[in-house]
Amino acid sequence: MPTWSADQYLKFSEERTRPCRDLAARIQVSPVRRAIDLGCGPGNSTEVLASLWPDAELTGLDNSANMIDDARRTQPLRTWIACDITAWAADNAQQYDVVFSNAAMQWVPDHPTIYPRLLDHVAPGGAFAMQVPGNWDGPAHRLMREVAASPEWREHLPDGRVREWHVHDLDFYYDVLAPRSTRLDLWATDYIHVLPNVEAIVEWYRGTGLRPFLDALTTDADRERFAADYLDRLRSEYTPRADGRVLFPFHRLFAIAYR
Repeated sequence: MPTWSADQYLKFSEERTRPCRDLAARIQVSPVRRAIDLGCGPGNSTEVLASLWPDAELTGLDNSANMIDDARRTQPLRTWIACDITAWAADNAQQYDVVFSNAAMQWVPDHPTIYPRLLDHVAPGGAFAMQVPGNWDGPAHRLMREVAASPEWREHLPDGRVREWHVHDLDFYYDVLAPRSTRLDLWATDYIHVLPNVEAIVEWYRGTGLRPFLDALTTDADRERFAADYLDRLRSEYTPRADGRVLFPFHRLFAIAYR
C-alpha cells in the first residue's frame, strides 16, 4: 500500500510553500508564544512559522508517519506529533496563540463540527489560520474523477472506495467561523505555477490529489496505468507554451479567525 511521501511532496516545495507564507504573513497576533501547525507534512510550513516567530514554542502535527519522521529529522528540536486532526481537536484541551493549517483541512471531514473545535484551541487574542485548495472544479481535479468513472476504472474504484475531498466556498467558512470570532479575514488567490511540462502536473498530484485514487488501487501496475490515463487526458487541457512549459492555475482559499 502506498503512503504519503515527503520526498514526493517536496518535489514542488517552493510552489507549495508560497501560499503558506502568504497566509502566515497576514496573521496579526503578537506576541506568539505557542503555535501548532496542523497537517504540517514534512515541516516546510512549520519552518515558515519559525521564521516569523523564532522564539515561539512550535508543534507540528500530521497523520503521516513518513511526513513526521522527515520533519523530525530536519528539525529535531521541535515537537512533532503523529495524529489525526479530528482526533486531536476532540481529545486535546491545550490552547495556542496560533492554530495554523496549510493545505490539510481538505482531508478532514465534517467542517461544521471541526472548525469550531479548532477555534476552541485558540487562546484569547489568538487566531486560527487555514488555507485549502479551492480548485475542485478545475480541469486537473475533474479529469481525475473522469478517469476513475471511465469503463476501465469504475470497477476498480467504486463509490466509497476513494477518500473524499472536503472544501466549501468562503461564505460557508464565514458562517461557521463568524459566530465564534471577533474578526475574520477571508480571501482567495489564483496562483499561476509555471511547470516544465504536462508530466509535472501528474508528479504534482502524486504527492496530494492523486493519492486517494492511487491508494485505492491494489497493484503498482494499476497505479501506473491510472497515472498514464490521467496524463493522456491532461494533454488535452494544458497546452505547452512556445518554450515547452505549461501554465498551471491553482485556486486557493484562505481564512483567519481571531478570538
